[in-house]
Amino acid sequence: MTIIFITGANKGLGQETARRLIELGHTVLTGARDQARGEEAAAALGARHVPIDVTDDASVAAAAANVGHHEGRIDVLINNAGVHGPAGGDLGDLTGAEALAVFQVNVIGVVRTTSAFLPLLRRSDDPVIINVSSGMGSLALTHDPARAESRVIAPLYTASKAALTMMTTQYAKGLKDIRVNAADPGYTATDLNGHSGFQTVTEGTDAIVALATEGPGAGTGRFVSREGEIAWS
Repeated sequence: MTIIFITGANKGLGQETARRLIELGHTVLTGARDQARGEEAAAALGARHVPIDVTDDASVAAAAANVGHHEGRIDVLINNAGVHGPAGGDLGDLTGAEALAVFQVNVIGVVRTTSAFLPLLRRSDDPVIINVSSGMGSLALTHDPARAESRVIAPLYTASKAALTMMTTQYAKGLKDIRVNAADPGYTATDLNGHSGFQTVTEGTDAIVALATEGPGAGTGRFVSREGEIAWS
């Protein structure tokens, strides 16, 4: 039985990832900051809700303790929680507070959650971490005029995802006993972009689900989209 913990799982990519993995027969724990919405989503999915605010040390520690008490381990950690931050407009108006808010969730939250859940992952025979990143954090894709990523100005989101992809490679090198990969959902219609994406939420979860269901011995340190592996650049 594979036990999977997903942050930000009360809507969008997280919720659809949970739905698909449950459908495949896995045990899924859904994490969310909003307890009422989290419990409602979990009930609809047939999952167990675990309250977690990835920006708060005590909340993350409590979530790990909760899972340790009830399940004893996890096999897959999916760091999915994310926020967008300001887009467009005059970049001279960006504030430190806005930057901190985005990086607290998209980067620091991943570090905080990963550290707290490592002991539970190390109780698994085949531990896996998946960081939900974005092609928006790729220098190559955001400079390719043929790609949608090149036409978006979202400085804090893109910078945070670039940082997350680098964190992924560093974790992959440093955590020899755990597979660590990043997923690029692609331009998917979610609340994050006002449902402007051209992919369905199911299509947007293809890479995440693929990484979560790989067998032992699959590669680490990869950046994967639904079309396949993306070069780190």
